[in-house]
Amino acid sequence: MCAAKAITGNLFERRTVSVLPPLPLAGPYDYVVPDGLDIEPGDFVEIPLGRQTQRGVVWGDARGDVDPAKLREIYGVLPVPPMGAVARRFIDWVSAYTLSPQGAVLRMGMSVVDALDAPKPVFRFGLARGITESDHAVRLTPARKRILGFLRDHPFMDQADILRESGTGPSVLKGLVDAGLVKREQMAPPSPFSPPDLTIGRPDLSPDQETAADFLCEKVEASRFSTILIDGVTGSGKTEVYFEAVRMALSLGRQVMVLLPEIALSAQWLQRFRDRFGVEPALWHSEVGQARRRETWRAVADGSAQLVVGARSALFLPYKNLGLIVVDEEHEHAFKQEEGVIYHARDMAVARGHLGGFPVMLASATPSLETLANVEAGRYERVVLGQRHGVAVLPSVEIVDIRVDKPERLRWITPTLKKRLIETFAAGEQAMLFLNRRGYAPLTLCRACGHRFQCPNCTAWLVEHRAWGKLQCHHCGYTAKIPDTCPACGAEEKLAPCGPGVERLYEEAIQTFPDLKIEVATSDNISGPKAAAALVDRVHNHEVDLLIGTQILAKGYHFPMLTLVGVIDADLGLAGGDLRAAERSYQLLTQVAGRAGRGERPGTVLLQTADPTNRVIKAIAAGDRDAFDQVELSERMKYGMPPHGRLAALIVSGKKENEVDEAAWRIGRAAPRGDGIVVLGPAPAPLSLLRGRFRRRFLLRTDKSVKVQAVIQEWLARVKTPGSVRVQIDIDPYSFM
Repeated sequence: MCAAKAITGNLFERRTVSVLPPLPLAGPYDYVVPDGLDIEPGDFVEIPLGRQTQRGVVWGDARGDVDPAKLREIYGVLPVPPMGAVARRFIDWVSAYTLSPQGAVLRMGMSVVDALDAPKPVFRFGLARGITESDHAVRLTPARKRILGFLRDHPFMDQADILRESGTGPSVLKGLVDAGLVKREQMAPPSPFSPPDLTIGRPDLSPDQETAADFLCEKVEASRFSTILIDGVTGSGKTEVYFEAVRMALSLGRQVMVLLPEIALSAQWLQRFRDRFGVEPALWHSEVGQARRRETWRAVADGSAQLVVGARSALFLPYKNLGLIVVDEEHEHAFKQEEGVIYHARDMAVARGHLGGFPVMLASATPSLETLANVEAGRYERVVLGQRHGVAVLPSVEIVDIRVDKPERLRWITPTLKKRLIETFAAGEQAMLFLNRRGYAPLTLCRACGHRFQCPNCTAWLVEHRAWGKLQCHHCGYTAKIPDTCPACGAEEKLAPCGPGVERLYEEAIQTFPDLKIEVATSDNISGPKAAAALVDRVHNHEVDLLIGTQILAKGYHFPMLTLVGVIDADLGLAGGDLRAAERSYQLLTQVAGRAGRGERPGTVLLQTADPTNRVIKAIAAGDRDAFDQVELSERMKYGMPPHGRLAALIVSGKKENEVDEAAWRIGRAAPRGDGIVVLGPAPAPLSLLRGRFRRRFLLRTDKSVKVQAVIQEWLARVKTPGSVRVQIDIDPYSFM
């Protein structure tokens, strides 16, 4: 019970509490609890805020820093289950870790505003009583008799079901209600999510899978916090193993959250879940419609949604009884939120499990170096699945040196890869060509004057999408029609695409293999679960011979007849100053290679490269992940980089470049100094103009023992920046753009 506060001039005491609105404000505000209103911490309430009515969550005791006589009253409690204490502590923790306002974090958990309203009432109809002598005035038409006859054999039912089964209209049913022969009752809306069927038999597990599954189930049953890495090669059956832990948690009456990096594209994963548990999980991602989001939010809050599968934002749903989190493909960059509240969902999931006292499981064939470092330090446990399940074996990997085995002019497929493709198709098998570039070409320039087409809002080249007839910025979405003449010099027929994208590769493929069924798969045309499911069906039905795509094809797809993967530009992503460039490239190429040979037929992967001695390329070809990880970790240790040190980025941005430079200069003057602290910057960001805002960056590097958040708070407290300039803080940055 919250502490009581006295209101000046009153003869009695009235309760005051703090309420946190979902706004980027400093913290909760104090309010008076009206007489007779029962309020507890976690309740969702309506409050006056300025001249508006706002909604928020009762956070606890009043702060007491405002005269109680000046406080306003809470309007009322909303008809929704309260937010639990663990969920509120999690919001406080994320706020403190990311240096974001508490209300901004809460807003992610209250993203569906109308979910706080009472759901529309549901009415059902049933037989009120039998016909009596006093009902002689009731005219029983054939239609009325059909309804009464149907209701004699059925419990209360929806109007639509009754009318459909009886072949009647609503006026007939209303007449029976008015006559007192049929009863209309208001009932609570049923949950849209059926409980999982835990009696469905599981597939046969190998001895290694059985051992791993038993270990994970023991962790769930113990109901204590732990973090376990499920470290298994591609195709080793990691999903089936952690499904056993999911089943255990559900059997204990706990809710389960599974985070996937691209839930909208995970058609095969969802089908495997349906096969294993007999129901659809509750989905939470950007493609889910508003009505379904409202239903899902309330079902999570009341506990009827027992299993949620979602993107990173699913972390902030108001779970009633969460007892297990699984982060699949834990290494994926997609788990990093780069806008608003900047956080990494994998790390926040571990924090959520720690606060809730339950296990968190991280699954990957290419774990992040941060996770491996935690395993080595003993903070995380690990189970290993070193072999593919069943008869499938890991593919062989070959390096193709494009300096020697050169493609034809303005072509990208080497003679060796072309020969292997011909052999694959002759055997009735399927192939994939991987190029992690959307569009037709990453750059368009004028051969007459050298003009390059650049986004007016960003420091980025416009990507040509020839199929749309447009140039597009992949950072802000700006588009322009492909012109007929150069806008700089007016030359005609001088605009030239530079470099390949998947559309250009598709053009080459259909010229090389005109009789094949070829399809392109990128985020431009595979944008949701229906499109992903349709693609999976076409590949499984062998309606596709050659699949050409970007990194969306690296995310767990299983195509038994796909035996050849050709990586067109294995060097893409290795260059630049990105701390994690080598690690990301290794993970991505390994995941892509893992699409080959997942059935009974062996697979082959060809890596086209201009740098065959690169350690990433050599490690993938040798299948020696441990050697790569050790070299990469030693390089990080040499320079004090994560996971051996801490990083934080400050991004200063604004509409006026001179104001941004002035603010960055002032922040730089106040930069912290001390043992184990290094500040780099300010420097123009690689994308120094993004969405119309000029950007300057600082990078703070510290020893692991330094409390980064405290250093940044003290630093920025010494500097006053104008309201037109924004300072974003990114703890543990993944992007350096």
